[in-house]
Amino acid sequence: MEHYGWLSILPPVVTVVLALVTKEVVFSLFTGIFVGYLIVSNWNPLTALIGVTDGIANSLNDSWNIRIILFCALLGAFVGLMQATGAAHAFGKAMASKVKSRKGTLFITWLFGIIIFIDDYFNSLTIGTVMRPVTDEQKISRAKLAYILDSTAAPVSVLAPISSWVVTIMSIIKGSDGFSKLGVSEFTFFIMLIPINLYAILAILMVLQTSFRKDFGPMAKSEERAIKGLGLYNEEFGQPTGEIKEGIVVKEHARAIDMILPILVLVGLAVVFFPVTTYLGAIDGENIHTFSEAVKSMSLKEAFNNTDASKALFYASVFTLVFSSLYFILRGLLTIQKVGEAIISGIKSMVPALVILTLAWTIGTVIKASPEDGGLGLSKYLAHIVTTGGFPLWALPVVVFLIAAAISFATGTSWGTFSIMIPITLPIAVALAEKTGANLLNSALISVGAAVGGAIFGDHCSPISDTTILSSTGASCPHLEHVATQIPYAVFTMVMAAIGYFVAGLLNNALAGLVSALIVFFVAFEVMVRRSKVREQE
Repeated sequence: MEHYGWLSILPPVVTVVLALVTKEVVFSLFTGIFVGYLIVSNWNPLTALIGVTDGIANSLNDSWNIRIILFCALLGAFVGLMQATGAAHAFGKAMASKVKSRKGTLFITWLFGIIIFIDDYFNSLTIGTVMRPVTDEQKISRAKLAYILDSTAAPVSVLAPISSWVVTIMSIIKGSDGFSKLGVSEFTFFIMLIPINLYAILAILMVLQTSFRKDFGPMAKSEERAIKGLGLYNEEFGQPTGEIKEGIVVKEHARAIDMILPILVLVGLAVVFFPVTTYLGAIDGENIHTFSEAVKSMSLKEAFNNTDASKALFYASVFTLVFSSLYFILRGLLTIQKVGEAIISGIKSMVPALVILTLAWTIGTVIKASPEDGGLGLSKYLAHIVTTGGFPLWALPVVVFLIAAAISFATGTSWGTFSIMIPITLPIAVALAEKTGANLLNSALISVGAAVGGAIFGDHCSPISDTTILSSTGASCPHLEHVATQIPYAVFTMVMAAIGYFVAGLLNNALAGLVSALIVFFVAFEVMVRRSKVREQE
């Protein structure tokens, strides 16, 4: 038996439905896992619960997985150090001192969001606290500030090659059925995925368009109020969420370099360790004995393509954490005791994400493994259905994008959506490409890119998304005003991205999807601006 038939689709369906109804992804994922093991154990709940326990333990028993867990935890520790030193505040203050105009302030806030790519929470809280006095002075509405914070949180984190988001996506992709047929490493796949992550790209560009061109919709009204001096926020939406004080430290002797240097070290070490880990792994003691021999045995491109991303990122995070701790102690920004406290605080902030990641691995294992290996064989069942049912490959990306967008908006989480949609999407894309003779890698990239893009939509604008809430808080903006002013922009961007995925699927070409999305985005934005001007004149 290759699969359990229609029963194999029950766990992800239960997970999706519960996520939509309860808005709670951890409970939904755990229940989906339990249902999967319930089917495998012939509906014996006690045996199923034991299976769940063993499944979670086995997920953490994998060396690749545990290094990813440790990397995420250490990244949280790194963010904790950055918060405790006041380095981010010093960096923001230095940047803000360079501009005096309204547009310049908007651009600097956007640029600050691009630079702080390592963590979306850190982004929203730190930039909001640093830039709020500056934007207030320039009569920029709190709603506009919150929108910029939100648009440079998840959308930036998912595009940056060094972040907890990257390793999460890579780990889910690596464990999905069909990935081994693509002939690339998970890191190479992620890099190739960036240009087809259309929603994230357009969301970032939307900030620039509305900063240098013109706002429209509810955001235009909030901005008009602020410019006329009628209030930086609309009291009809309630009082501001509040100012974040906990975790935001102001130290007069902190400097901008104190944030820039550790980030450069992290990125630089990661780039170095990607090929180095491959060379080290090639030393087998028989044909290759030394590191220099390993370097000569393959090109730098091959070393990057064959790297173990979990090792490279883990090594980079350990070295960076040691460097940053010593650097901050020598600079007098932290004592040894404060370093320990900051590291623990940072790791604690990552626990919810680590729980979701572990459950995502577990449900992925039970649904994709064959019945002989204790799983449901969902991938084989779905591949059989779509290849015999006549579902068109060209329609897959846009359908996946819209489903992922609906799930992420309803649940407010992109990570949970990744864990649900990617393991289902990848094997379907590969199976349909094999049937139609289309390029496997192109098909997989476009479809998985659509799943990731849809997931980012909800994380960006859902009223219950953590980054949406934190962006309201960081900007000290009434949460409902932030949601009401941001959603029209997010939906506009989503529609443009959907058109891009439709074209990409139709031509099976990621570049065509990106170009078409950019064209319709700029044209449609121009139309919206002109309509807005006409309405003002009326």
